[in-house]
Amino acid sequence: MNTRATAAAMAAVCVTALALTGCTSSGDDDGGDAGITFWLQEDLPDRVAATQEIVDAFTDETGIEVEVVSVAEDQFAQLITSSAAAGDLPDVIGGISLPQVRTLSANEFVDTDAVAATIDALDASTFSENALALTSDGDTSLAIPSESWTQMLFYRTDLFEAAGLDVPDSYESILEAAKALDSPEVAGFVGATAPGDAFTEQTFEQIALGNGCELVNEDGDVELDSDACVSAFEFYGELTGDYSVPGAQDVDTTRATYFAGDAAMFIWSSFVLDELAGLREDAKPSCPECLADPAFLAANTGVVTSIAGPDSDAAAQFGEITSWTITEGANTDASQSFVEYMMSDGYEPWIAIAPEGKVPVRTGTPEDPTMFSDMWATLPAGVDTKAPLSDFYAPEVLDAVAAGPEDLARWGITQGQGSLLGALQGELPVATAVSDVAQGGDPADAASTAAETVRSIAESLK
Repeated sequence: MNTRATAAAMAAVCVTALALTGCTSSGDDDGGDAGITFWLQEDLPDRVAATQEIVDAFTDETGIEVEVVSVAEDQFAQLITSSAAAGDLPDVIGGISLPQVRTLSANEFVDTDAVAATIDALDASTFSENALALTSDGDTSLAIPSESWTQMLFYRTDLFEAAGLDVPDSYESILEAAKALDSPEVAGFVGATAPGDAFTEQTFEQIALGNGCELVNEDGDVELDSDACVSAFEFYGELTGDYSVPGAQDVDTTRATYFAGDAAMFIWSSFVLDELAGLREDAKPSCPECLADPAFLAANTGVVTSIAGPDSDAAAQFGEITSWTITEGANTDASQSFVEYMMSDGYEPWIAIAPEGKVPVRTGTPEDPTMFSDMWATLPAGVDTKAPLSDFYAPEVLDAVAAGPEDLARWGITQGQGSLLGALQGELPVATAVSDVAQGGDPADAASTAAETVRSIAESLK
């Protein structure tokens, strides 16, 4: 076992021990302890090892020791709660989602002064304005936004051009294309419908946002049974019920169906870009044309980042922004120095770990405002084979992915209900509603049932 793999394994051991006794060693505000503990919400060994290399470079440059603790996403909530109860929070947390940022803030785990000072040191003008807004509560910064992934509708440009179809960027044009291209050989569309699956909720959230369907309104009242939401359920039910493949669909089956050339459209995240180009052996395209050219689908796929519904004046984009934050009681000076490094000298190697799903939301520096956004498309992507995404995709595709953070929206975040969004992951009522409608259930009934479940969960949080 090499040293990087050993570091990953030791981090995993630390996570197990942490649940029982706590093995972090946070510093204090006066900087008496030069070391810090960094929780990385990532448990893939190659990514943990790559992060450790960046951390080691920081330590070599500054002399500040950093203990890296790898935490799996599904363990994060439990571990942060037990750590806080033991008075042993990590100093820095990286890779946290927008709902997690709000949950940490609601529990008063965030040192907002340290976060604000870090953003000031990096210069707020170098960040996406939307990313800063989504990671703030009014004028208070809760996290330092780092990168984003974008959820998109992918479609076969060769099939669309042959059929004379418009770009599928609205409910109307998507249904028109699905109907025109659906056949016994090729489904018009494939999208997530599996109940109890977060991916189903994520997929529907994008569809819903495009129609002005919100989880809650500005007053925090649940809106899932509104006319706009019922219309969104009806649209997605027709799409998946009439023009998709049989059976419940999830993150793996939707990708496999499109990769086999058996669907004209599917919804997935930007993490699929390297796989679509044939750069990952365990998830390679298998369409007939792909046998001779593994990059066939990449060359014949277009993307739509924002989908517009009939009940909304503007299209909406779904995705995720992952961030860094500094906790209350942290070794502030060392923590700020570490995050500043990860967002400057360490930013390129950090993004390079998985550029297909790490689109920079810090676009550059005051001296070179587009430094990081320019380098993003040139970074080698892939797992078994490495190559820049620009080798496979047209500039307009990569431009759309890179621009995703500017238009990104999420349920509940701007209404101050991010903790509710996180709480829904336990029951996933929207996924249940989507599954019901996909099987022929009544959209209004499904929306009403989901709304009542969300109201019950919201009440339990008060």
